Amino acid sequence: MPKKALVAKKAVAPKKASVAKASVAKASVAKASVAKASVAKAVTPKVTKAKKAALAGLQPRDSADVVLDLILKRLDDMKAEETVTIDLRGKSAFSDYMVITTGRSNRHVGSLAENVAKGLKESGNKKLHIEGLPNCDWVLIDSGEVIVHVFRPEVREFYNLERLWTQRPGDDKIELKAV
Repeated sequence: MPKKALVAKKAVAPKKASVAKASVAKASVAKASVAKASVAKAVTPKVTKAKKAALAGLQPRDSADVVLDLILKRLDDMKAEETVTIDLRGKSAFSDYMVITTGRSNRHVGSLAENVAKGLKESGNKKLHIEGLPNCDWVLIDSGEVIVHVFRPEVREFYNLERLWTQRPGDDKIELKAV
C-alpha cells in the first residue's frame, strides 16, 4: 500500500507544477501587454477637442450656442412669431441665453413648446424642465443653458420680459436682437 500512496503523490505534484508554470506564463504576457500599452500612451499625445478645433482653424463652440441654435431652428420651423434672443452671459448666473417668442393661439403655443422640448430631448438634454403646458398661455422651457418663454400675444405684452432683461438703469432705449 505504501507504493500506491507514493504514486498518487507523484501524479498530483506534476499537475500543480504545470498549473503554476502556466499562470506564471500568463502573468508575464499580461505584464508585457501592459508595458506596451504604457509605451503607446507615452508616445501618443492626447489631443482634445479644443486642440483639434484650433488645428483646423476653428473656434470651439460653447454648448449653450449649440442648444440655442437648435431651439431657434425648431421655433422657426414651427412659425413662431417675434422671436427675440437675450444674451444673459455676465448678467445672470443661472443661464446663458433667454429666448422669448410668441404663438398665435393656445394650440400654437403648446405645439411650439412641445416641438422645442422634443428637439432638446433628442439632442440628449436630460435636465429639461417645462412649466405652463396645460394652459398654454405662457410656457417656460428651462434647459439649463437656455431658457425659452413661449407666450400668447396678450400675455407677452402684459409681462414684457424683454424690457425687464434688456433695459439698464437710466436707459430709456431698448436694443433687441430679433431673429
